[in-house]
Amino acid sequence: MKNSLVFRSKKLPISFRLQRRVPIVLLIITLITLAAFVISTSVGEYPTSPLVVIQTLLGIDTGNPDYNFVIYTLRLPRTITAFLVGIALAISGTIMQGLTRNPLADPGIIGVNAGASLAAVSLIILFPNLPPGILPLSAFVGALVTSLLIYLLAWDKGTHPIRLILIGVGIAAVVGAFTSLMITFGQIYDVSQALVWLAGSVYGRTWEQVFSFLPWLIIFVPLAMVSAPQLNTIALGDELAKGLGSKVEWQRSFLLLISAALSGAAVATAGTIGFVGLIAPHIARQLVGGNHQGLIPVAGMWGAMIVVISDLLGRLIFAPIELPCGIVTAVIGAPYFLYLLIQSRRK
Repeated sequence: MKNSLVFRSKKLPISFRLQRRVPIVLLIITLITLAAFVISTSVGEYPTSPLVVIQTLLGIDTGNPDYNFVIYTLRLPRTITAFLVGIALAISGTIMQGLTRNPLADPGIIGVNAGASLAAVSLIILFPNLPPGILPLSAFVGALVTSLLIYLLAWDKGTHPIRLILIGVGIAAVVGAFTSLMITFGQIYDVSQALVWLAGSVYGRTWEQVFSFLPWLIIFVPLAMVSAPQLNTIALGDELAKGLGSKVEWQRSFLLLISAALSGAAVATAGTIGFVGLIAPHIARQLVGGNHQGLIPVAGMWGAMIVVISDLLGRLIFAPIELPCGIVTAVIGAPYFLYLLIQSRRK
């Protein structure tokens, strides 16, 4: 008994300190992200300094009317899209890791993003003239249908995290094959658009895409924050969660819906930007612990920072040729994923 009390007294202060870090970590990440945001908005064919960007955004006259057009019309929507997409992917990944109780889970790895990609690619190839606002809705439907299919196939008097992951990997392979089939039989112009989109890029994004994507975040990010206590309970294990009075299957279904909505809308807006939903939650968990009430906002800001910086690096590395930010995140994320696999094997 005495040893148990000593063990708890040592553990509680560590958890408490991690939770106290949340505001400080959020502030630091936000400042770094804002700096990357300003620098990203200043980079392009038409040279502008970060100071000019700040003055323009604050409404201060810079003496050159061209700056307003370059910054507000050409660059700002792109950077805002990268920022919002990073938040959505990171929060979706955080929810998925909490549901499966596996730090290696990610909407892209278990097939949710593959369903969104198939729906969006089908829309681009079969109905190329539809307005951009329809694309997030179709991708959400694709992600939701894929999530429900994974959930139903994993059901056996309840769901188990390992079954969800294994079935998700199999579904991702099948859905990926159908996506390749759509690309094979599509018109060349539509296929080229779909291939650029599949690489994961925020190039050419306009205010129309920003405003069609923003409602998804306004609705589902607060829902994710409100559902954080339920996610904490599920992360303890089904038996313990049921013992605490939680309706585990209903809560898991609702959280799966939130994750599918965020990842589906992000994929529809910027294509398949991989590994953000894996990296951001894992780094955030190292900084602030596993309590999802602090983990979700910190992971969201990490995701925003990763995508904004990846888009910036994609423009700078081989300038004037631009790399899609999805390629940059894959180059960073794949080795990190292997590192996590090695670490989990050792444990």
